[in-house]
Amino acid sequence: MSILEYEFMQHAIAAGILASIICGIMGSLIVVNRIVFLSGGIAHAAYGGIGIAYYFKWPVMLSTLGFSFIASMLMAAVTFKVKHRADTIIGVIWALGMAIGIILIDLTPGYNVDLMSYLFGSILTVSKSSLFVMLGITILLFLFVVFYYNELLAASYDEEFAQVRGVRVKQLYFILIGMLGLTIVMIIQVVGLIMVIALLTIPPFIMENKVKSLFQMMIGASVLGAFFTLTGLWMSYRFNLTSGASIILVAGTVFLLNLLVNRAQKKLQV
Repeated sequence: MSILEYEFMQHAIAAGILASIICGIMGSLIVVNRIVFLSGGIAHAAYGGIGIAYYFKWPVMLSTLGFSFIASMLMAAVTFKVKHRADTIIGVIWALGMAIGIILIDLTPGYNVDLMSYLFGSILTVSKSSLFVMLGITILLFLFVVFYYNELLAASYDEEFAQVRGVRVKQLYFILIGMLGLTIVMIIQVVGLIMVIALLTIPPFIMENKVKSLFQMMIGASVLGAFFTLTGLWMSYRFNLTSGASIILVAGTVFLLNLLVNRAQKKLQV
């Protein structure tokens, strides 16, 4: 409980819980739609926006949002139209975005940017303004899911059935990818690129076979993500470790244990 005496740790815990809710909701959607690779592509391509911001002295947030939105729309178009080549093209955009960002940062005079901070984030230095931004994203994402839940559910599991029911699958898909790009960019500023990918993929993957509905999957993934975050923060405080890496270590360990348990259960059933 002594952790809660420090304001920076209070902010870190709040940021971790909000990030877990955001990633639990959005991660469930990308897992059931099988577009995890696309989320990784958007997250890595965001480096291009960071590099452009430093080179041209633009606001980092706006530059990264703009670049990531363009990249996410390109990826959405590719995955929707030429699915058999989507992984290759997304990989190219992914690598190109990172290369542009790193080269522009190298060319920026007078800057010595620590790229590791963008990989693992700085959750222990989260400000109140960042918390309000994350809270706003959480509310926006919640409203999006509430209003479009039935359409998202139908389009995620059976596109043809959704189209027959009158769901505008293409428009909904582009909105989904746009929301994904927004959430990744906003959270990456706080928790880092690697932790965003971990929270987006690991909790929903673990919960997918343990629940009976998409809504339960979102709730379970959010709770599981919060557990990973709080446990990782406690480990980093107790053993003086990097917070982001500690959270990812906890999530990865539970992920591997889950795989082992599932494999053992299948063998017992046989």
